[in-house]
Amino acid sequence: MRAAIVHVLADATVSVAVIGGLILAWLFGWPWIDPLVGILGALVIASWSAALIRDTAGVLLDMIPDPHMADRVRKAIEADGDRVADLHLWRLGPGHLGVIVSVVTPSARGEADYRARLARFSALSHVTIEVRRAA
Repeated sequence: MRAAIVHVLADATVSVAVIGGLILAWLFGWPWIDPLVGILGALVIASWSAALIRDTAGVLLDMIPDPHMADRVRKAIEADGDRVADLHLWRLGPGHLGVIVSVVTPSARGEADYRARLARFSALSHVTIEVRRAA
């Protein structure tokens, strides 16, 4: 929604600038003002485009807003001799993350044990845990 609003505002700004440039060229006989305003308009659109790409790239590429979250999840699970064999963390939506973790443990701990360890992470909205006994 924000991208649509910024797009309309950038287009409107460039349109007003182009009309203003044409009026100045007509009133004062400045033929160079039209290309100058065109270049400035292109810079406005380029700036808007770069900001849009930067803001949406994380969403489109499923980037995690907090790059250290996987390390914190791993440390929470790897206590008392347990080992994380596989860990996948991804963004589900704003403020919501999903995690799939495979744990290898020498003890008789179950899935509920590890789910309780991850309960302190409020951003984890979808948690899937696989527990395997160490051989």
